[in-house]
Amino acid sequence: MFGGDGPESDGIVGDVDTDVLFCGTDLAARIERAETQLIVAATHAAAGRGADVLAVPVAGGYACFAEPHSPLNKVVGLGFDGVPDTALLGEVEHMMAGRGAATQVELSTLADPAIAAMLTARGYHVTGFEDILGRVPNGDEQSVPGVEVRRADDLAAWVDVVVEGFAHPDGVGVPTHEEFPRDVIERVERDMEKAGATAYVALCDGVVAGGGSARFADGIAQLTGAATAPAYRRRGVQTALLATRLADAAAAGCDIAVVTTSPGSQSQQNVQRRGFQLLYTRAVLVKPLV
Repeated sequence: MFGGDGPESDGIVGDVDTDVLFCGTDLAARIERAETQLIVAATHAAAGRGADVLAVPVAGGYACFAEPHSPLNKVVGLGFDGVPDTALLGEVEHMMAGRGAATQVELSTLADPAIAAMLTARGYHVTGFEDILGRVPNGDEQSVPGVEVRRADDLAAWVDVVVEGFAHPDGVGVPTHEEFPRDVIERVERDMEKAGATAYVALCDGVVAGGGSARFADGIAQLTGAATAPAYRRRGVQTALLATRLADAAAAGCDIAVVTTSPGSQSQQNVQRRGFQLLYTRAVLVKPLV
């Protein structure tokens, strides 16, 4: 919460004049735990449809594999519960390689620096970055004229518009380090919904123009999977999706809402216009297959 009289363990500090958020290691650890829980739950959802998955605890985080070429294939949540055991990390690398996947680690800039040193010594190299932004949801969001946002009652339409949006990036900012097959993204979106993410669609003139999702847990609102169909961009669809999900986050009692973006992207500009501030960055480190 904002102000100096809130519990320090929240890790959220605001200035009464500038409303600047400060993210310390406590808040970063909360956010990384929430991210880990979501990725693990989505991986288990993939197992429910018959995928040969991997979900192994690693020093407070998890190494996950859902299926070939999936964005769920990574090690998440490291950095806030000690340095990984080298033998266990070697086993994870071996299991990933056995599934035809490089080992990818997403590591917060607020994580224990010894982990980055350990990974680079093992042959990992940085392939990209992603920014984590946050703001306090206060429930006073304004609607966008001409755009109606509601919880999705047709998951097929929601998946279709999100996948279509992801297939046509806006081309702003740093080029993404990742590309995924369309059918894999379709399955991942459904797995995320089964993992507890609530699906939302935005409509313009009754037509589904965009979609997004949100997971509310442990006081954190994770705003995920937002995309707009190319024909409906620059009409406030993302702003409307943000407003509704932030209002629902406030109603759910969340003290922080977070979103992950590519550095310098249109998505980052959109959320910063809605009051989101940069909390920290994750470095994406990969150990290639040999």
